[in-house]
Amino acid sequence: FTIPLFTGNGCNDFLPIPGILTAPWMVEMIRTVTNMYDHGWDERNGGNVSLLLEESQVNDYVDGAVLREIPTGFSCPELDGKYFLVTGTGKYFKNVQYAPEINLGLVRLTDGGETAQLLWGFADGGKFTSEFPAHMMSHAERLKVDPQNRVVMHCHPANLLAMTYVHSLDEKAFTRTLWQMCTECIVVFPDGVNVLPWILCGTNEIGEATAEKMRTARLVVWAQHGIYGAGKDLDETFGLIETAEKAAEIYMKIAHLPLVNTSTDEQMHQLEAHFGVKAREGYLS
Repeated sequence: FTIPLFTGNGCNDFLPIPGILTAPWMVEMIRTVTNMYDHGWDERNGGNVSLLLEESQVNDYVDGAVLREIPTGFSCPELDGKYFLVTGTGKYFKNVQYAPEINLGLVRLTDGGETAQLLWGFADGGKFTSEFPAHMMSHAERLKVDPQNRVVMHCHPANLLAMTYVHSLDEKAFTRTLWQMCTECIVVFPDGVNVLPWILCGTNEIGEATAEKMRTARLVVWAQHGIYGAGKDLDETFGLIETAEKAAEIYMKIAHLPLVNTSTDEQMHQLEAHFGVKAREGYLS
């Protein structure tokens, strides 16, 4: 559908604004969160996703009118003026495809990140996820590392979560175990996986701790809770988590069994050379 926009050049001079639900980034967000729910990663209202957008992408679909302002509860001057499509607090991912205007919101940060101007969505009076500060802090750090990183994704994959109960939380050991479970792992996430011990979720404390871990890896495991992933787009970020979760699933299936074979460091060095990646410094012999 389209919304007519009066241009002011004549009484019959209208230009159509494409409906925001037709925006490629909106279509992909809806598809992605639906897929996350179908994978079993986001039970009930668990999990959240934020997508950084360019102003030019947004202007094609909204007129810039601010519906309301929402305090963010944190300061992040680096993101002032940035636009984000983000999932809502208390919202079920299974419902996004049926009522995106209620379960998603498009916001612009102002006041040094302390205020979010709602441009579209959260039509029932809702607001962004309680993990919004953690997302924004992670966005700020990842942009310093790679300006192409535009997505932060949080979910609760069962096998990665289970692994934090039975495996050392040492980041090197955790990473090496995942790398050894599946040949593609070192190719998909050569920067490894960082790990946080249990910290109360929905707080600035866990947001700051996650952002610090995001400086050196795109995947951050929250022990006994879930995982954070970052990437250049929704597909890449989903794929990062999907690959790590598959490796964790294999580990959980074999951890109690005698290990007869494994991937060696020499084999992983061969993968580095063949695929043009570089494993995290000091993680291979």
